[in-house]
Amino acid sequence: MHSYRPAPVLEALGVCSEDEQLYRALLARPESTTTDLVRDTGWPATRVGRHLRSLLSLGLAARTPVRPARYVPAVPEAAVELLALRKQAAIVEARLGASVLSSEFRQRNAFTVVRGAEAIAQRFYQAQQCAQDEVVILDRPPYAVVPIEPRRAYGVSYRTIYDMASLSEPGDLVAARSAGCRILRDVPLKLLVADRRTGLLPTGPDVVVELGPSSLLDALLRLFDLLWQQATPLTPSTSEGPLTSDDRQLLSLAAAGLTDQAIARRLGVAQRTVERRMQRILKTLDATTRFQAGLRAGQRGLLV
Repeated sequence: MHSYRPAPVLEALGVCSEDEQLYRALLARPESTTTDLVRDTGWPATRVGRHLRSLLSLGLAARTPVRPARYVPAVPEAAVELLALRKQAAIVEARLGASVLSSEFRQRNAFTVVRGAEAIAQRFYQAQQCAQDEVVILDRPPYAVVPIEPRRAYGVSYRTIYDMASLSEPGDLVAARSAGCRILRDVPLKLLVADRRTGLLPTGPDVVVELGPSSLLDALLRLFDLLWQQATPLTPSTSEGPLTSDDRQLLSLAAAGLTDQAIARRLGVAQRTVERRMQRILKTLDATTRFQAGLRAGQRGLLV
C-alpha cells in the first residue's frame, strides 16, 4: 500500500479513519477479496475482516454472493448522502431526547445557577441562538461580567429596554436606535428571556440564575410588559408629519426625562443646538412645555 495517506473526509459523518482507509482501498480496487485487501493494506486478516463488517453496516460496501466473497464499494455520492441522512436523523432523535430530559429536569428544578464569566457568556449566547420567536431584554449597568446582549439570532425579534445609564455615549444610542428599542429611567434589574420559556437573571458578580417555565418567570415577563408600556421608544415613527426624524429622536429622549445636557452628550452635539431645536419643536407642535410637546407628538403617532 502507498505510504501516502490522504486526510480523512468522512469522520464528521461517523466513519473512523481506518474504515475510511479500507473504503478507499475498495474504491481503488473494486470487487476485492479479503486476501486482496490484506495485501493492499498490509493489515492482518482479522483487522481487515473487522473493518469490512463495519463498512457493510455503514452501507459503504456490499458483499457479492460468489466464492471467494468479493466486496464492492458504494458510490461515494450515494454513500455520503446516506450517512448524512442518518446523521440528521440522529440529531433529530437527540433533540427529542433532550426535550424529554429538560421536562424531567424542570419538574425537579425551576432554576439552576450558572457561575463564572465564561460559562455565563456561553449560556447567553446559547439562549439567543436557540430562540425561535422572540427575545426580551432588560439592560442596565454595571457590565462587569458580560454584555446582556452579546449576539443576536437571525430571524428572531428583539425587544430591549435600556436604562438611561446604558446609553452614555453617542455610539450606544445609534446602536440602540437601529435595534428599535426603548429607554427607561431606573430599569430595576437585568434580564433576558428567550421564547418566554428560558430566562437568564444576573443576580451578582459572575452569577446568573437560569429560569425554566415557572410562576417566577411568568412574573418577570409581566414586569417586562409593564415596563415596555412605560418606556420611551428610541426608534422614531417613519410616518410623515411636521417633525423630522432628528426632531422625533430628540423629543423621544426629552420625553424619557433626559436633560438638554444629557441629550447633547448622547447625540454628540452642543447643548445650545439641542435647546434651539427644542424651541423649534415646541413651536411646530404649538406647545408651551416639553411635556405638552411629548403628549401631542404621542397623540399624533410621531413617537411610536
